[in-house]
Amino acid sequence: MIDAVDLYLELRDKNLLQNSPKYWWPNVGTEWCLVSAILTQNTKWENVEKSMQNIGDVTLEKLIEIDEKYLSECIAPSGFKNQKAKRLKLLAENIINEFGDFENFKENVYREWLLEQKGIGPESADAILCYVCFREVMVVDKYTQKLLASRGVEFFEYDDIQYFLQNGIESRFDEISEENENNLNLCYAHFHGMIVEYMKKK
Repeated sequence: MIDAVDLYLELRDKNLLQNSPKYWWPNVGTEWCLVSAILTQNTKWENVEKSMQNIGDVTLEKLIEIDEKYLSECIAPSGFKNQKAKRLKLLAENIINEFGDFENFKENVYREWLLEQKGIGPESADAILCYVCFREVMVVDKYTQKLLASRGVEFFEYDDIQYFLQNGIESRFDEISEENENNLNLCYAHFHGMIVEYMKKK
């Protein structure tokens, strides 16, 4: 059975992120990143990019003011357009009402709050925490579960997979800290990105 750091090293040696942005996910720390984390549910990334191009500049204020029908047409390539448009507008409103602005949201949002929002499950919540808020959180997806199973590590619950990976990385982080600028958030961003890129090639 492989452990988290050995898996990380195996993937790192394949140079899977050589043509990717620093954190793998584009436009980290921005409203663009927040919206893309919602749109990527149940669709391919190429469809998300088309949707984001259609929307243009993204701010919370724009999401609140934009006509819902028009927004749903913009994000149609991502699928579930009406549902996602409604949820994006509601999320933007809730962020402004709860946190006042985007920067305060990034600084103070917590996982439980995100999970209370309509349409946000553990994977989306952790993607937002990792790539928008730069928190030390590992994103888990179906690719992660499949890759671990192929290496003899089988979990069925999201939290169990996440604990296995985070605990494994943190217990041996000194071995890979330098290449990640001693930044655990950056390490988790890379690890998740490498898993996705590797499994997409499979």
